[in-house]
Amino acid sequence: MKAKALSASLAKEIVKDGKLLESLSEEFELLTDVEKGVVMEALEYATDIDPEVAEPVLQVVFDCLECEAPKVKWEAARIVGNIARRYPDRAALSTSRLLENAKHKGTVVRWSSAYALGEILRHNSKVRGRLLPEIDKALRREKNSGVKNVYLKALKAVR
Repeated sequence: MKAKALSASLAKEIVKDGKLLESLSEEFELLTDVEKGVVMEALEYATDIDPEVAEPVLQVVFDCLECEAPKVKWEAARIVGNIARRYPDRAALSTSRLLENAKHKGTVVRWSSAYALGEILRHNSKVRGRLLPEIDKALRREKNSGVKNVYLKALKAVR
């Protein structure tokens, strides 16, 4: 199976049976970067359908924001964005890592970080005062119009 098809298939299984993730925390470090990317992509698909499926592995997701592999970083950021509505306080725990990734050389990593930061901004009023100036800085620094638009959409929603 190709990676995309494998991720999609795994996502369906995760949504059907949340117990699939129970051992992920213990075994995730044994995976290669490619395998981690497939798992994170599947979890991203699954959390887009049901954010609650990520609850048992949120620490793994947060840790993935620091992975070297860009695909793992961006999929983890998208998962954080997907869960921000359901778990606003837990998602906010990742803001410092997301702000760091907002400076990454990879456009997709920056876009995904912008998405997650925007969702946290929308759904967690407790961190809004601290996060708004940081997002303004990221917006001024950003050169890519697609990434800028993600920030602007979030700012428009809260202002």
